[in-house]
Amino acid sequence: MKSHKVKVIFFLSIVLLLFFSALNVYISYVRMKHTIEESVANQSLEAAKSIASSIDVETYQKFLDKPEKNEHFREIQIYLSDAREKLGSLYVYTLEVDNPKVSKTMILGHSGEIESLDDYPIGFACTVPKEQVKKAYEGQTYITGVLKDPGYGDYLSVGAPIKNEEGKILGYLGIDTSAATINQIKGAALERNILALIFNGLFVFIVIVSFLFMQRWYRREVDKEVGYTEDTYQTEMKTLITSVSSLQHDFSNHILVLHGLLKIGQSDKALQYASSLFKEVEAIESIKIDIAHPGLSILLQTKKIAAQNNRIKMDIVISPVSFDCIKTTDLIIILSNLIDNAMDATMELPEGERSILIECSSNNTHYVFIVTNTGTEICDKELIFKQGHSTKKEEQGKIRGQGLFIVKEVVTGYNGNISIESSADLKTTAIVEIPLK
Repeated sequence: MKSHKVKVIFFLSIVLLLFFSALNVYISYVRMKHTIEESVANQSLEAAKSIASSIDVETYQKFLDKPEKNEHFREIQIYLSDAREKLGSLYVYTLEVDNPKVSKTMILGHSGEIESLDDYPIGFACTVPKEQVKKAYEGQTYITGVLKDPGYGDYLSVGAPIKNEEGKILGYLGIDTSAATINQIKGAALERNILALIFNGLFVFIVIVSFLFMQRWYRREVDKEVGYTEDTYQTEMKTLITSVSSLQHDFSNHILVLHGLLKIGQSDKALQYASSLFKEVEAIESIKIDIAHPGLSILLQTKKIAAQNNRIKMDIVISPVSFDCIKTTDLIIILSNLIDNAMDATMELPEGERSILIECSSNNTHYVFIVTNTGTEICDKELIFKQGHSTKKEEQGKIRGQGLFIVKEVVTGYNGNISIESSADLKTTAIVEIPLK
């Protein structure tokens, strides 16, 4: 089931990658196409303004006074044809705009490849759209989009006014740029930007792969932390069940003894035995620990019961601190492993020498947890933190050397520090410091 979900996520990621990459390329192409058309149009308009301002207005005015293919017509036509050739435009021409709907072509500049120069009559209707004609009629410059014309082909057109010395508009200078020329520029620009498009696609891919990697890493870390916590709570639950079973077994034996003494008429001895049991009950009642932190309170009470069952003297000193800068699960992992190690170590000594002191406190910068126990001296204090290393005797079916390794990992996660002090006088102290920030 989990494998199937991973495959679905991977498939959806690939689909999203392809979709966003294609969308990114398409948007980039449309944006580039628009930018190129706008750039070509602006350049053509600047050229139209320059040609319009440089045209011989006196000669053009003489032509307008007598609009026929005379010497004035030919002089302007040669000028426009020369400009067209230098610009590489489709056409350069003059327009008459005497109404807001239709403009008329007056003089057309063309290439020398045209066989009959007289095939273009003076005053024939131009294909400039009505919207741009209206702008020209109002004295403004104009720019069209790419126009589709079955006769002249696809082209982009611009226009600028031709003015005499008094500023009067005599006509318009129009320039048509072939769509093929614009497409050539687009192709060149696309070649120059292909690396950028590829980079964008790779960026999307890297983002998705990084997301999947981070997701898997996060799940692995969570599984590891849950595993540590689950192992700790299972151990504590087993300890608690063992303690309760031991108390239940002892209680049954005590009841049998009392019943036997009363049955044979030894009431004085039964009362004496009951008095000793009452003292043990008082000792169990004294195990209750008044700690504000619920998780820590339960852990220490469980450990104290286990210590009492194993004839270990356990003293606990807790400062009135909430310990809210560390997760409860991590606090339990740290202390339960340290206390278990201390109990295992002190169990190797005779009953009268078994002793553990647990201290939990806080200063201005750190939480401090100290567990001191009697037991054999630890010689190599660094090796004990390595996974799999243990100073305890091997037991069949039981994995050793995990406790301090896990504690060190948790403490390191808080940028904390753990150290072990052990001396020849049969005393070992584990010190953990966790920064408050």
